[in-house]
Amino acid sequence: MTRRSRLAAVLALVGTAACAKRQPPSGGPPDIESPRVVGSVPDSGAARVPVGAALSVSFSEGMEPRSGADAVSLAPPVEIKQRRWRGRTLELIPASPLKPQQTYTLFVAPTARDRHGNNLAGGAAVVFSTADSFARGRLEGEIDARGFSAPGVYVWCYDARRAGPDSTARDFDAIGVVDRLDQFRVDGLAVPGRYRLWVFADLNQNRSFEPSTDVLAPADTVFELTPAQPVARGLRLRASNPHAPGRVRGAVLDSLGDSLGVVRVLAVSVTDTSQEVLGEVDREGAFDLQLAAGEWWLRAFRDLDKSRSWQPGKERASERLRVSVEPAADIVDVRLGIRPLSGGP
Repeated sequence: MTRRSRLAAVLALVGTAACAKRQPPSGGPPDIESPRVVGSVPDSGAARVPVGAALSVSFSEGMEPRSGADAVSLAPPVEIKQRRWRGRTLELIPASPLKPQQTYTLFVAPTARDRHGNNLAGGAAVVFSTADSFARGRLEGEIDARGFSAPGVYVWCYDARRAGPDSTARDFDAIGVVDRLDQFRVDGLAVPGRYRLWVFADLNQNRSFEPSTDVLAPADTVFELTPAQPVARGLRLRASNPHAPGRVRGAVLDSLGDSLGVVRVLAVSVTDTSQEVLGEVDREGAFDLQLAAGEWWLRAFRDLDKSRSWQPGKERASERLRVSVEPAADIVDVRLGIRPLSGGP
């Protein structure tokens, strides 16, 4: 082999090694990181945005095209003629120019997914205005969610002079999206002004309120913004899922302390005795039940034959205890004491 041919072979091997280093390692860990919104046009808080301005949202990684495009909307509603992707950026082409002197929210629902199926972490909102200045009003705080996860939940904002929301028309005056820390912010509100808030949890993720599955809960306070105090901070909105079960936790005490059989807790509906929930008790005597809203009888027993059913007169049990379970409630420190058989069933 000549000197020239040996040099060519060495360079080829170096080039091959360099290329190999740029390739992702085979068998590497799966992508489980949620995508994020990392930029937008216009920027959040921008004013004097031209009515014919280009609109776009950029993500931290490549997105699944359909779910990512469908998740982006404008409020007040604007018909979008075209949604097109340029790498990680989604461009929106409105069917008609934006309205002058109007504040808009460009929001991204948590239904947006990356190419590996990971949903957007919490959703995002970008507020801008076509007016000469950006309205100073703001409402911000946190969501105390009971029976559902807060990130990605919407906060609908309405002028207090208006009637309640039309849950199908998306007729809110402004909107916020709850982030990964359960925090929300509604920006661009006119001052002075009085506002009402509703928490909307789209639990079936079809972007429409359905009473049988979703949560739409009003705040019980009217929030007033003035030129002296245009921002209201530290708000805490509580919302419960009326469809969520309650949690009942406690401990079982056995006066005899024997080790025969298995200790269990039986819950029976007061209004429908065919509804039963059987719970296990751990080595420390603790139990944790998920029960539908309603009235329940609880009883602990020692399941000697491990049949998963209580045999009155044969298996020791506690007296039954009545508990009232609210949706998404968390009832703690329930105590059930198993008695000797001589004490009766």
